[in-house]
Amino acid sequence: MSRFLYSLLTFFLLPLIFLRVWWKGRRLPEYRQKMGERFGLYDASPSGPIIWIHAVSVGETQAAQPLVKGLREAYPEAEILFTHMTPTGRARSLQLFGPGVLRVYLPYDYSFAMARFLEHFRPSIGIIMETEIWPNLTAECRSRGIPLLLANARLSQRSAGRYARFPRLTRQTMMSLSAVAAQTDEDASRLHDLGAENIQVVGNVKFDAVPPPDQLSTGAFLRRLIGSRLVLLAASTRDGEEKALLDALVKKPLAGALLLIVPRHPERFHEVEHLAQARGFKVQRRSLGQPVEADTQVLLGDSMGEMFAYYTACDVAFVGGSLLPLGGQNLIEACAIGRPVLVGPHTYNFLDATEKAIQVGATLRVADADELIALTRVLFSDANAREAMGVAGRQFSAAHRGATKQTLSIIAGLLKRKAAPEAAAPAAQ
Repeated sequence: MSRFLYSLLTFFLLPLIFLRVWWKGRRLPEYRQKMGERFGLYDASPSGPIIWIHAVSVGETQAAQPLVKGLREAYPEAEILFTHMTPTGRARSLQLFGPGVLRVYLPYDYSFAMARFLEHFRPSIGIIMETEIWPNLTAECRSRGIPLLLANARLSQRSAGRYARFPRLTRQTMMSLSAVAAQTDEDASRLHDLGAENIQVVGNVKFDAVPPPDQLSTGAFLRRLIGSRLVLLAASTRDGEEKALLDALVKKPLAGALLLIVPRHPERFHEVEHLAQARGFKVQRRSLGQPVEADTQVLLGDSMGEMFAYYTACDVAFVGGSLLPLGGQNLIEACAIGRPVLVGPHTYNFLDATEKAIQVGATLRVADADELIALTRVLFSDANAREAMGVAGRQFSAAHRGATKQTLSIIAGLLKRKAAPEAAAPAAQ
């Protein structure tokens, strides 16, 4: 497929895009807001040079924290522009960075919309977090001489296979990237095979995120609301996982313990609450801020941006997206807090970090929800084992820091190369 055919196909898919936005807006009305931005129409205007970061949703936005801190120190005269694709990502950037950054939706990948976006903001550089690669976006950046860095880049074998189905389009897109800062050698190899050039392996910037003091305080407060009961946290769970966990608990309860469930997507809070109630569990919501009653069995983590707090408040953490073939979620935050971590069999999106955490004893892998509950029972009965896993997790997190510094060095090089021909242009005239 060529980029022309890709663009033609996306044009015919436009009605389905509107239908998808309408459908998602049933549960999360924010999806239906600011539709003009989805096509490159903006009210926000820059007041200085722009450094643009694209973080599709919550995870990528949180991963950008140490990078934003470094960019602000290195380029105090520049404005940071965040683009997102989801309302939850946009809301998380507001929580993390407040009004000190610009934030808008990235347009859908139509050439005319991407051109409007780039003409409006005229970024000095674009930094795409992890794996958001769009053919028309990269082509429009290249035609304008805007350097584009794929930062904290990861690409699973499964995702690489999907890209490889369209070799011509993928190679054109990858070659339009100015540089790639890959998490692992395996990621770098897959990206190179698809056509990316100028790749450096720098590690994972998520290791550089420091637990915010206010989150630690919130976690301690939440722990006081819970009391002395042992807590199993099911973090960033996905559709189907909560049902499996709750069914496993019905069969073999964790006597006296509390299950704290934090669904990955906020539009599922009500659904998960009903799942628990339908199985006879008494449920409370974290958002009410009330002491957890002694007969409450499930606490629903229905708040955004408090994952460090939830890890602080628990005794054992299961990191979701891994019981079903969904690729898993980031376990680094749980390790950094020093909690024993459990994961399911499906962690291909975070394979390197997960395998290394297992090797050092910070994480254990389970086959299914029944084994998850059984292993939690074992850990609940052994405080020394929990402490040893927590110490291993903190040491593991500390040992892998430094990716942000290397990424900032790559950004500095790209900006320097961009500035060189611009400075020479008047002399050539």
